[in-house]
Amino acid sequence: MKKALAGLAAAGLILTAAGTAAAAWSASIPVLRSGGVEFLEGEYKFNPAEVNHGAFEWAGKLRDANGGDGHNVYMQVRVEGHDWVRYYGEQKRSVWMHHSNWDGAQRYTIDAYMRACRDRGSLRPDNCSPGQHFANH
Repeated sequence: MKKALAGLAAAGLILTAAGTAAAAWSASIPVLRSGGVEFLEGEYKFNPAEVNHGAFEWAGKLRDANGGDGHNVYMQVRVEGHDWVRYYGEQKRSVWMHHSNWDGAQRYTIDAYMRACRDRGSLRPDNCSPGQHFANH
């Protein structure tokens, strides 16, 4: 009987932790769209200093919206005035992304930008959605 109760208690803790993790996102990211690329179902949060380096954490689906054009797609994210960081998707597919970005010199992140882009090769400039700003002030 004691083992069964202990097992139920452990299962309850696991389910509670899973529910808390799923509900921990701060807000939705609006759809980011430009010719041939979309970022959908996005969510983000600013972690406190003691969690995940105080990072800007984000997740969502990057979609190649024009699979026949032969171009790849990518996300760009920057925090605290640093350069853009790229996260590549796959041609002709949608991929789920979940990443964290932070500035190692600071305890936590308060400013982040992101945009969805299509890589058009070296002869033509890439096209990107307008940058979306996120602030935790």
